[in-house]
Amino acid sequence: MNRKIFIFIPLGSLFFFGIWYICIALDPEPMSPATLLDKYKYDSSTEVQVQLKKDGPRSYLFSYTSFDGEVVNGTINYPSLQAKSYPVFIGIHAMGRSYPRWWGSALKNRPTVDKVAALASQQGYVVIAIDARYHGSRKVRTRPLRSIMNDLHLFGDKSYYEDMIRFTVLDHRVLLDWIENQADLDSDQLTVAGYSMGGQISLLLGAVDKRVDTIVSIVPPFIDDKTALVAPKNITYLLTKQSILLITADDDENASIEENRLLFSSIPAVTKQHITFSNGPILPSNYIESLADWL
Repeated sequence: MNRKIFIFIPLGSLFFFGIWYICIALDPEPMSPATLLDKYKYDSSTEVQVQLKKDGPRSYLFSYTSFDGEVVNGTINYPSLQAKSYPVFIGIHAMGRSYPRWWGSALKNRPTVDKVAALASQQGYVVIAIDARYHGSRKVRTRPLRSIMNDLHLFGDKSYYEDMIRFTVLDHRVLLDWIENQADLDSDQLTVAGYSMGGQISLLLGAVDKRVDTIVSIVPPFIDDKTALVAPKNITYLLTKQSILLITADDDENASIEENRLLFSSIPAVTKQHITFSNGPILPSNYIESLADWL
């Protein structure tokens, strides 16, 4: 016997959803390449002063003042291998995380990026990581991350989210200014790698700053033109000479299989590779092995 199932939704809820969709929900707002690139410019004429504090046999805590006066905190770890000049690996953390995650242990038995940093260190890289805006040591009590995301998704205010991503990209550009002037750091061998939000930022940074040599973007979210300013797809056309590794999952609520393929195909670089794992957004621990040839 066939049965019909009816789902009743209160008319009041439909009314308020309609008002939200029409008046509040974000609409796509494409941005011209020139306008987008202009948003990632900054005054690079001021010498970057980095304050270093020894934190271990081969590690230092550091801080510096970014382009807009904000203080940025991070860590720099030197490998055990002795050299006159070291290649540089910059790790960019995921949303809701912080720079210590690059050296921390697994979370709830799930793989974290500490194994990526360990691999880079074994390969002779200096590993550097900083906190993104509104994360870790840079949290703002009156502007928690949850409120930024609620504003974006519920109230149609994208300003804080876009600035969080954009200013973090610019913070890294200021960091690159400092790296470029260090005799023991080889700015011609500069890799950036990021997980999730960090993967998004890695692509943006590599596109707007040619000093980046290699990009490893791990399960980046697919960003559409509702927040066009921070959508990697809008700027990947600049990735022409870098080496790029894109690692994605086939069951990721933040990026479908087709969206990941679209993102990869938008990258014109000759040296590029796309690896997909079948484990959802939490990748299996052996995904680290796929990075060995890229470091």
